[in-house]
Amino acid sequence: MLDIKKMRQDPDHYKERLAQRGTQPADLDAIFELDDKRRNLIKDTEELKAKRNDVSKQIGAAKRNKESADDAIAEMQAVGDKINQIDQELNEVTEQFQDRMAHLPNMPHDGIPVGPDEDSNEEFKKVGTIPTFSFEPKAHWDVAENLGILDFERGAKVSGARFVYYVGLGAQLERAVYNFMLDEHMAEGYTEILPPYLVNDKTMYGTGQFPKFKKDVYQINNEDQELTLIPTAEVPLTNYFSDEVIPSENLPVYVTALTPSFRSEAGSAGRDTRGLIRMHQFNKVEMVKFAKPADSYAELEKMTANAESILQKLGLAYHVIKLSTGDMGFSAAETNDLEVWMPEQNIYREISSCSNTQDFQARRAHIQYRDDEGKLQYVHTLNGSGLAVGRTVAAILENCQNEDGSVNIPEVLVPYFHGITKITKENAVPFRKVLKK
Repeated sequence: MLDIKKMRQDPDHYKERLAQRGTQPADLDAIFELDDKRRNLIKDTEELKAKRNDVSKQIGAAKRNKESADDAIAEMQAVGDKINQIDQELNEVTEQFQDRMAHLPNMPHDGIPVGPDEDSNEEFKKVGTIPTFSFEPKAHWDVAENLGILDFERGAKVSGARFVYYVGLGAQLERAVYNFMLDEHMAEGYTEILPPYLVNDKTMYGTGQFPKFKKDVYQINNEDQELTLIPTAEVPLTNYFSDEVIPSENLPVYVTALTPSFRSEAGSAGRDTRGLIRMHQFNKVEMVKFAKPADSYAELEKMTANAESILQKLGLAYHVIKLSTGDMGFSAAETNDLEVWMPEQNIYREISSCSNTQDFQARRAHIQYRDDEGKLQYVHTLNGSGLAVGRTVAAILENCQNEDGSVNIPEVLVPYFHGITKITKENAVPFRKVLKK
C-alpha cells in the first residue's frame, strides 16, 4: 500500500507515475477527497469528545454543589448523539478510503521502461547458446507423453483441464529439479521454510493479492473461516513477519520454500492449453527477502543472479528483461523477468520473475525494523521464482531431447537420479508393460 502522506505532499508526481500503470488521475482525486473528508470528520469528533468531557466535568461540579444538572445532561446527550452520528459516517468514509487505497498499484521505480504492456519490456541480458537440432524438435508435452512420464489425459479425468500426473522418471525429474534448486539457494544463504498452503484473507491482503485478485484464486469455506490455497509461496513467506519488528541486525533475511501453487487462471482461456506452461496446480521454488531500503535494489540484483545461476547450471539458454510499467505485477516497483528458450515454439518463455516491492507489502502486512536512530521504519520486501518447477521441466524436455525420443538429464541433476543419465522408453515408467496389457 502506498503512503498517503507522501501522496499528499506531491500529488502531481503520483498522478503522473501511477498513470503509467493504468491508474486515472481522477482515481487519485477521489482518494484525496475521501482523505480530506476523513480527516475533517476525525477533527470534528475529537472536538466534540473534548466538549463532552468538559460538560461531564460541569455535571460533576453541579452534583457536588447540589445544583441542577439537567441542562448539562441534555447537552451531553446531544453531543453524544452527534459523536455517534459522525463516528458512523467516519467508519463508512474510512472503509471507502481504505478500499480505494488497497486497489492502487505500487509506484514504478525510476528508470524502468514506460509502456502499456509486454511490448515495452526491455531485454538487457542474453545468456547461453540456443541449441540446434538435426531434426524437428518436439513440444515438451509430445516428448513427455511419448515417454509416458506426463499423463494429461488422466489428470483431466481426475481433476479437469490444466492438471497432470507426473509418472516414473517424470516425477523423479520434477523432484530432482526442485531439490537441486533448494540446495543451490540454501548454499547462497537462504533459509528453507515449509509454510502453510492455506492462508487467511489478511495474509492475502498483506502481499497484495486481495482484494484486487480474489477471482484468481481457489478458496475453501468452512464454518470457522474462509481460507485460500496459496497462489505462490510468496504469500506465506512474506507474511512470516507480519505485524512484527525485525531486529535491524538480522537484516537482510533470506528465505526459500518449495510449495504447490494454485491458480484459477481466470481470463487465460485459449492460452497454453497444452503442456506445463499454464497449470491450475504447479510446484514452484520461491525466494523472499526482507531488506533495509538502502540495500533492496542490490538485493534484487543478487536475487536475479540466484535464479540465473539455476538456468546456467542446467545449461539452458535464457534472457533477462526489465518489465515495463504496464506489464509489472500489482505489488512490484521493479521486476526482472527470466525467460528460458523453448525450441519447439522458437521463443523465450517466462520462467522467473524477481521483484522489489519496496515498502508496498510491508505497509499492508505491518513489517518493520528500527533504524539507526531507533525509529520504526518499514522494511523492503523482495520475491522471486527460483524457479517455476514445471516450466523448468518443460524446458529440459525440449532442450535436451534426442531424435529417438529420449531426453538427456542435465549433468547437475544426475546425482538426484542415482546415476541415470538419460530418460528412455525402456527406463521411464517401470509399470509401462502392465499398462499396455
